[in-house]
Amino acid sequence: MLKALRFLGWPLLVGILLALLIIQHYPQWVGLPRQDVHMRQASRLGLPQQGPVSYAKAVSSAAPAVVNLYTTKYVNRPLHPLFEDPQFRRFFGDNLPKQRRMESSLGSAVIMSPEGYLLTNNHVTAGADQIVVALKDGRETLARIIGSDPETDLAVLKIDLKDLPAITLGHSDTVNIGDVSLAIGNPFGVGQTVTMGIISATGRNQLGLNTYEDFIQTDAAINPGNSGGALVDAYGNLIGINTAILSKSSGSQGIGFAIPTKLALEVMQAIIEHGSVIRGWLGIEVQPLTPELAESFGLEGKPGIVVAGIYRDGPAQKAGLQPGDLILSIDGEAATDGRRSMNQVARTKPGEKTIIEVMRNGKTLRLTAEVGLRAPPSNGNEAAN
Repeated sequence: MLKALRFLGWPLLVGILLALLIIQHYPQWVGLPRQDVHMRQASRLGLPQQGPVSYAKAVSSAAPAVVNLYTTKYVNRPLHPLFEDPQFRRFFGDNLPKQRRMESSLGSAVIMSPEGYLLTNNHVTAGADQIVVALKDGRETLARIIGSDPETDLAVLKIDLKDLPAITLGHSDTVNIGDVSLAIGNPFGVGQTVTMGIISATGRNQLGLNTYEDFIQTDAAINPGNSGGALVDAYGNLIGINTAILSKSSGSQGIGFAIPTKLALEVMQAIIEHGSVIRGWLGIEVQPLTPELAESFGLEGKPGIVVAGIYRDGPAQKAGLQPGDLILSIDGEAATDGRRSMNQVARTKPGEKTIIEVMRNGKTLRLTAEVGLRAPPSNGNEAAN
């Protein structure tokens, strides 16, 4: 019996293994349904076998046009912390001895033209009594402020030096998510530094950073001191001005924002020509059409923005707009996002006519408004559009 098992054991084992292989690869042979798994294989033809190993050419093209900024301002501080105590000031008043102190900060800027115009962030130069510009070639000079625009956090500076290396402008409106991006600036004052990442998103807004937001998001490391520096593409062309980071530790966490070159140029040209940015204004306050509002107005499924308030004697009131109107489009462009629509109005020149399509009580109306001049914000508050 034992000899028979030994004699039949190996053939039996081989037969079982063969049966398992047949069931796995050809289940239909034994009456089982075939389970196909379809996967897509990349073609071997036309695909690059390796990526670039260096962006040195792009950096050598752009880096000379990125400068370091050293700003100083003088502030009056009490001679002793006790003088800041409210109870102490209650008895002695505000006429207490003060000491004049100097505060300094770091930032970056981009040389935009050989004539010496520079772009940087407004928060880098705001309140500065002196701005020192240090070029990559070792030259240093003082800069003067031509104008600033707090609502986009941009400022235009001017320096008077010869043979300035101006940066090459890119097309920020054609960048794609996934494109390589390089951030150049002066983080923490260590000197000019280049970091690499990709474009993480475009058209970022509603972040609460500026009044007018249309940011390029990148994961290239941006740290304090990078503000006002350049965000360039893989060829060294300027696509944005680095302006902010989203971080709980004040350090880079891979979420940085840059003002697109297209918007920055519009602001720069307006400041150079007029000393400030001239923006259109309708005199309305808007809010998004939430599902609750849509239901209360009977507007389910209708895209648009709701007029929440109207300035008296403003362009919107003169055109016939009323609180509660649902704005469907402005000059043919769908009004699906309030901030974007108000940015559209701001880019319209005062005095020009604009067509506003609204829905009121279930009826569609076409109103014509003459765009007014937006007043500059006061006390840092955001004005209505």
